[in-house]
Amino acid sequence: MGTNEPSAREPYVDWLRAVSLLVVVLWHWAFTILRWTPEGPQPTSPLGFFGGLWIFTWLFQVLPLFFYVGGYVHLVSWQRAHARGERMSRYLWRHIKQLLLPACALVATWAVLGVTLGSLFNLRWIRGAVMLIISPLWFLGVYVALLALLPVSLWLHRRFDVLALVWLGGVAMLIDVLQLRYGLEWAGWINMAAVWGLAYQAGFFYRRLVDAPRRWDLALLWAGLFALVGLVFSGLYPGSMVGVPGDRLSNMAPPTFVIVALLAFQVGLAEVFRPMLAHRLARPRWQQVTTVLNRFALPLFLFHTTGMALARAVVYFVFERRIVDDRAPDVIWWAERPLAVLGPLLFTVPVIALFGRRWSRRKPAAK
Repeated sequence: MGTNEPSAREPYVDWLRAVSLLVVVLWHWAFTILRWTPEGPQPTSPLGFFGGLWIFTWLFQVLPLFFYVGGYVHLVSWQRAHARGERMSRYLWRHIKQLLLPACALVATWAVLGVTLGSLFNLRWIRGAVMLIISPLWFLGVYVALLALLPVSLWLHRRFDVLALVWLGGVAMLIDVLQLRYGLEWAGWINMAAVWGLAYQAGFFYRRLVDAPRRWDLALLWAGLFALVGLVFSGLYPGSMVGVPGDRLSNMAPPTFVIVALLAFQVGLAEVFRPMLAHRLARPRWQQVTTVLNRFALPLFLFHTTGMALARAVVYFVFERRIVDDRAPDVIWWAERPLAVLGPLLFTVPVIALFGRRWSRRKPAAK
């Protein structure tokens, strides 16, 4: 990617970023099944009951795409800040602060509530419940770490170009060998840096990919798809791109080389559909929709598990229904999925209004 600063916002990039977060939120709301244990509610999903559903995670596990878009967004943002004369240290602190302050406030609030409620009512399970509510923020920690390492990523990009991607992918594959062949499970956590760093670094090539002939989009899509099929059906990796109880390992915790293949597939797919979607998003009405989505996507992600917890608590205390789903998904369970989304949404919106108004009003910081 060249050093020329892009001169305008890109609605398609805004749309990809917002939709990737919204998909995560909707997935958690609609498909989280809670089992009750002495340590508190434990999550599972329909994937544990219906084996064939794992194929849909190839489309709906969109964190690789989110990190990819984040890499491009921060590159463009830094280029503009640098053109204004801003120093890297100030740029990083400004953006990290915008991410960390609301996240830390949320964690602190739930920590205080957990300790208080646990002490007053002797609730042994409250710690597990609090951890369940704040656990989705793990990806925000990785995102902040990648942002903090932006100077290193930029140096690798300028110095080695596409070789940086090859090396990060090679590290991810070697770590899988250590983990799967030699049983060094602890080594898998190195891939938290290698795999997500690769996805972030790949975002630096977004403009180059957009300007490339369209056949490169299809080549990337098919290469990623063939790699996914080969890796999954080799028997070494599970088919699901999210953790499923009963699988001998997860492709996400920590990420495996399968996520590299998923990244290639999703980036290729996004580029194949880009011309059609970008044309639609250029219309004024769609621009307004994209603006609203970007304004609220990250606050919605931050508070969506809080809204879900409040909705479940109200159902339990007011309607005296179970707070957990201790039955296998049936026809009624599937029919209730719209309500499973609507309930948390109704409780998340007031939380955003009370605690996230200042943050959601600000313009997206990554442009």
